[in-house]
Amino acid sequence: MKVAVIMGSISDMPVMQDAINILKEFGIETEVDIVSAHRTPEKLFDFSNNAHKRGISVIIAGAGGAAHLPGMVASMSPLPVIGVPVKSSNSIDGWDSVLSILQMPGGVPVATVALNGAKNAGILAAQIIGSADIAVLNKIVAYKEELKAAVIKASESLK
Repeated sequence: MKVAVIMGSISDMPVMQDAINILKEFGIETEVDIVSAHRTPEKLFDFSNNAHKRGISVIIAGAGGAAHLPGMVASMSPLPVIGVPVKSSNSIDGWDSVLSILQMPGGVPVATVALNGAKNAGILAAQIIGSADIAVLNKIVAYKEELKAAVIKASESLK
């Protein structure tokens, strides 16, 4: 199973790298590309209509500003889409991106993570894949145990 990590602009890459890194940590094959909803609509249509035919299981789409990329992909693809709102230079403190991705009409769902929350998008994609792949599921269980252990250690260090 493979996850596609797409973004509207190369300027989104520093944020989206967190999704790529966590997917790599879980051993999940990742395809990365720039697909602009506004500047390359033909590429957007082709990607959205064919991702499932190329073995993609989940799409993570990051975008800033008007942030149409995740919703447009979701409108055409049968795959689960996770939207990452990116606080970009042309953004209204990130709120425009959050609301553009979050407020989807009925019938066109986009799972939305926090502003610049690409790491959580990667974890959610891994969990979706883990529901059908026991090896990935076991890595997620181990990852969550590591999170728990880190909190317990930090708590004990305060005493």
